[in-house]
Amino acid sequence: MARTRTVYACVECGAEAPRWQGQCPSCGAWNTLVEEVRGRARGGGREAARHAEPVRLAEVPPAEGARLVSGLAEFDFVLGGGLVPGSVVLVGGEPGIGKSTLLLQVAAALEAQGRRTLYVSAEESPRQIRLRAERLGPDAGAVPVLAETEVEAALAAADLARPQLVVIDSIQTMHLAALAGAPGSVGQVRESAAHLQRWAKRADVAVLLVGHVTKGGSLAGPKTLEHLVDTVLYFEGARGRDHRVLRATKNRFGGVDEIGVFRMTAAGLVPVANPSALFLGERTVGVSGSAVVAAIEGTRPLLVEVQALCARASYGAPQRVATGFDRQRLALLLAVLEKRAGIPFGQLDVFLNVVGGVRLAEPAADLAVAAALASSVFDRALPADAVFLGEV
Repeated sequence: MARTRTVYACVECGAEAPRWQGQCPSCGAWNTLVEEVRGRARGGGREAARHAEPVRLAEVPPAEGARLVSGLAEFDFVLGGGLVPGSVVLVGGEPGIGKSTLLLQVAAALEAQGRRTLYVSAEESPRQIRLRAERLGPDAGAVPVLAETEVEAALAAADLARPQLVVIDSIQTMHLAALAGAPGSVGQVRESAAHLQRWAKRADVAVLLVGHVTKGGSLAGPKTLEHLVDTVLYFEGARGRDHRVLRATKNRFGGVDEIGVFRMTAAGLVPVANPSALFLGERTVGVSGSAVVAAIEGTRPLLVEVQALCARASYGAPQRVATGFDRQRLALLLAVLEKRAGIPFGQLDVFLNVVGGVRLAEPAADLAVAAALASSVFDRALPADAVFLGEV
């Protein structure tokens, strides 16, 4: 009988501890250590080492297959031109944001081109998926669907179907039958992803994984999950708005920090060819506290509205609230404006919002933020045709 051992793994970062404790010793999160029972390896390492042979890069045959271009322009753009055969792409996002709809549309678009796909769902039945597919058009009805939670069974079906794309929805609900632990546990998520990654490389099949996120907005499961995959995408959207932003934070086959913009409609997700027009479409002209910044997201320039509201603090210490902008950077800009421009922010509540759910990280957005803050304090509207760009 194989020997087992018990460890306690953090569901946030994947760090392990020999005994339970309230705080993770690695990331500092509280109440995130869960018990896992591990079995001894069965000598797989010796077998792998015996068959491993180095090869010179010049002798490696070039890739035969071209990228899988889905036809969803924004999705292909974020990936760097389409899906690479043999790659593993992780797509994370809040519940209900549209991750499953996006990947079902990608599979349907490839099926319409004559490509073979397989959609593996561990969260929905085929009947439930069909209800969603009916509003996406007739192409979605051609996607083969498999309701399965076991990784080995799903890959056995994929070996028979020989698809060019496999969608796993979601990695947190899949499990390996040979591994102890419930689906979603750190060990199951890590080993399931590793199993899928090895299969994708061997079969030269692109794999799309749906990933859950924590309440803090990071991907659920061990950090190893992001290291295993080739590409990490986040699907985001502002609450109450119908547009979605697909952002790449890791991409071995394309640019990082690229974004794609979609609009959620009754017929599914529609790529937005001109995101700047969408972000500025609802802007009210002649209102104080509003400024437009020309931001670079990846390789794409975007015009985005920055909104600021400054009001006298009524309850103790003034508030500093920023959405889509770094709070530490905001504190620095407030200090500069107070020191150099003489604007008294010490007794003012400051609220800053970047419209459209966009996150401004580049220093060139400083000037637009400073202009919006000054405009709100003095209650004077900025010129409607002005664009602000510069580091403070």
